[in-house]
Amino acid sequence: MSVTADPRDAPRGALAGRVALVTGGSGGIGTALCQRLAAEGAQVVATCRSNLARGQALIASLPGSGHRIAMVSSTHSDQLTALVDEIRRDYGRLDMLVNNAGTTRVVPHADLDDLDDETIDEIFRVNWRGCFAAARACRAELARSGAGLIVNISSIAARTGVGSNIAYCASKAALDSLTMTLARALAPAIRVVSLSPGWVEGEYADRAPPDYLDEQRTRTPLGRIASPGDVADALVAVAVHLRFTTGAVVPVDGGRPLN
Repeated sequence: MSVTADPRDAPRGALAGRVALVTGGSGGIGTALCQRLAAEGAQVVATCRSNLARGQALIASLPGSGHRIAMVSSTHSDQLTALVDEIRRDYGRLDMLVNNAGTTRVVPHADLDDLDDETIDEIFRVNWRGCFAAARACRAELARSGAGLIVNISSIAARTGVGSNIAYCASKAALDSLTMTLARALAPAIRVVSLSPGWVEGEYADRAPPDYLDEQRTRTPLGRIASPGDVADALVAVAVHLRFTTGAVVPVDGGRPLN
């Protein structure tokens, strides 16, 4: 199921004329990504697994015209393939895939028993397999773009080993490996880059103990945690300015791993 925005005057920006698919588009980071892409002139197709009303509100808030929300799960390859067929039919092109959909739950690293098989499988199904499935579904259209780009939203947990649980850290390390291998496999037609934030302001951070978040801010050289807008800025930088970059993991962490 998809819903398209009402027509409005489209902005002219650095991404004017391009079409971007953003998975997990209605969350905090996803919303910022969609807003910034639209502000730069791109037409945005965002996906969500639930809460269609929230997705519709996002689409209604975006500048420009032709944006769309689709109820699609990145863990279902048939749904992704159908969505890409719909994009090809209605937009005639696809220039960018942003793999933002992800999942986790807090499990202390020492509590191996609580990190059950079902949780591990779900984390890898969404955080790794879903990203691969989306890349596979979009590959042909991105290759035809002339400026095809896949951006995977990763985490500094991939290299610090500090995160919500052991499986989450491992899934993001696997995602960064996927970025490198896809960058080699899909070159030169498609670039592939990871963005690697640490803590990001929003619903997930709001559930963390305030004292813990204060410690994260104090231990971050730039004195704060990231905003969703910081991640969106990095996305546009990769799309517009870092055009000779592929297979890289771009940090958006304020220097947090330094302390």
